[in-house]
Amino acid sequence: MVDEAETTGQNIGMETEKMAKRKAKDRAIEARWNLEIALFLFAVLIMIIILATYTKVGLEIVAPVAVFGLAMVWLTGWRRGRQLYQRFYEEELSRLQQELKTTVKEAVEETIEEKVQKALRERLQ
Repeated sequence: MVDEAETTGQNIGMETEKMAKRKAKDRAIEARWNLEIALFLFAVLIMIIILATYTKVGLEIVAPVAVFGLAMVWLTGWRRGRQLYQRFYEEELSRLQQELKTTVKEAVEETIEEKVQKALRERLQ
């Protein structure tokens, strides 16, 4: 049979992992669009405006350039989001596991302290 403490530990581990995944995903989404991607998008927009207004280049050339530029911006943001998610996931999981260890250690210390106090009270009475 499976020990109750082991099952509880597995549940806590799964909850910790879920929480780490959620926080990492949120942080990665927030950080996905940085200044580099915004500048790249701005450069694509400038190229499109220049091609469309100052040259006699037709829509057949401007439209693929615009689509390619936007696809590159999306791809760059997506790749950055995946990389950041992995890094943030590892950080969050490590931090949450450390908090869990600290909490368990404090709980054990409190229990020991309570037992010692109870034994001292009994001796004094």
